[in-house]
Amino acid sequence: MRKVVVIGGVAGGMSAAARLRRLDPTARITVVEQGAEVSFANCGLPYYVSGEIPSRADLLLHSPESLARTLGLEVRVHTRATEIDRAAQTVTVERGGDIQVLRYDALVLAPGAYAVRPPIPGLDHPRVHTLRTVPDADTMRALATSGATKAVVLGAGFIGLEAAEALTHAGLQVAVIEAAPHVLPMVDPEIAWYVRDALNRHGVAVHEGVAATQIDDVDGRPQVTLSDGATIDADLVVLSVGVRPRSELAAAAGLSVTEHGAIVVDEHQRTSDPHIWAVGDASASIHAITGATGPVALATPANRGGRVAADSIMGVGRPAPKPLGTAIVRVFDTAVGMTGASRRSLEQSGRDFHTARTHSGHHAGYYPGAETMHLLLHFAPDGQILGAQGVGKEGIDKRIDVIATGARAGLRADDLVDLDLSYAPPFGAAKDPVMMLGMIADNVLVGGLRQHDPVDPLDPDTTFVLDVRNQPEWDRGHLRGATLIPQPLVARSIDQIRDLANGRPVAVHCASGFRSYLATRTLMGAGIPAANVSGGFMTLAVTQPDGVES
Repeated sequence: MRKVVVIGGVAGGMSAAARLRRLDPTARITVVEQGAEVSFANCGLPYYVSGEIPSRADLLLHSPESLARTLGLEVRVHTRATEIDRAAQTVTVERGGDIQVLRYDALVLAPGAYAVRPPIPGLDHPRVHTLRTVPDADTMRALATSGATKAVVLGAGFIGLEAAEALTHAGLQVAVIEAAPHVLPMVDPEIAWYVRDALNRHGVAVHEGVAATQIDDVDGRPQVTLSDGATIDADLVVLSVGVRPRSELAAAAGLSVTEHGAIVVDEHQRTSDPHIWAVGDASASIHAITGATGPVALATPANRGGRVAADSIMGVGRPAPKPLGTAIVRVFDTAVGMTGASRRSLEQSGRDFHTARTHSGHHAGYYPGAETMHLLLHFAPDGQILGAQGVGKEGIDKRIDVIATGARAGLRADDLVDLDLSYAPPFGAAKDPVMMLGMIADNVLVGGLRQHDPVDPLDPDTTFVLDVRNQPEWDRGHLRGATLIPQPLVARSIDQIRDLANGRPVAVHCASGFRSYLATRTLMGAGIPAANVSGGFMTLAVTQPDGVES
């Protein structure tokens, strides 16, 4: 009888245990979990805090009893693994002073991650909490429903933003603190702008580019001091500045770990020991685009890793793909999705890339209720899809998932033109925004379109900035130093434009990029060097706000 020990439950560990049982009905499978719950919906915790998920029981997927009954698993909660003896193939576990030694033929490590605790004086205040377990959510919900009125969230990543939304829904006044230059640091600044706007519209105070430096106790409640000298009183502080792999047990056993502590695994989730596998937040993955090695703290890769590890133990199955990091988060009425690499990670890795942008409705514009989606696509000079991001009130999940699927399948950016997507007015457009991104990429790759990236400043002294919107649009706001010639008049204004440019290259923009594309083609046909501003004024107003006047 094969003996398998799984250390850690939830996504990765339980996926491995359940898959192993399906593959080997006779195996003795023991799951060791140091917490009270071995199988719970940790991604649902913020929505329990907010009250959207009304019952605590809704978060609990399985108990030790149900797992024993349905899958024949031996689950030990409140039990901590303290030592791995690789030579003897044993794990020492401890519960309430009782120590036992478990023998294994295969060992799966799914210990998860710790919340990062920066060296902030006062961080041990009793009203400073993380949001990673069901007891964490219980504590936070109890505070939110028992008189707490103010909360400070340290960190504006996924969990931090979800906590901010949850506590706002629960009736608290919330402030979010992010040390990076903008909230949701994993996305591009132009996408993060819409996230900050959503937070502000719903009453959340946003402090970007500053960090908490101290937490003091004022009459039993925390007061947070920021690096800019500001102080914020709170009834509750949520710590969400990142996670680090819980890999001490693996490192002590001599398994290979990265410099940042993630357990090194191969494409089958096998560690440097042939009898030990690792999955989830504590294991290292190689990013499919950047090649960076590190943990990917997302549920889908953890669940998939558990399945791959189980298959590997049984000598069957397929390898784990390199992750794209596809993710989505809701911030009140706004969804933010991403896949692949961001601008920052591409620049850090030295990759050359182009960016296509669209600002389109999530369904046909003539059908009532179309909501604007802001999408961008990073792609390589050879057409490889490098990354995509989107933000809007509707339709973001569908578009990011389509692009992620294309990237996994090896499609080029210009191949997105050829996708056969469902269409009816309430659901999309005949030219879906994903297809429009592909059309832009196609134009760039074949040389039919030269773009100006709005992240790069437009200097009227060296570039003639041509605004081809209409007069009312101009009056509502325009770039300082730009010249207005509406797109229908461009063809008859060639000589005027040539004289005004006076040898300078021409950067053309409209509201979102289509009218300016038409104008750019007209100028290029007349022999005038011209570039279309990607994303148009809607992007310029976000990336270069200091240059906008009305």
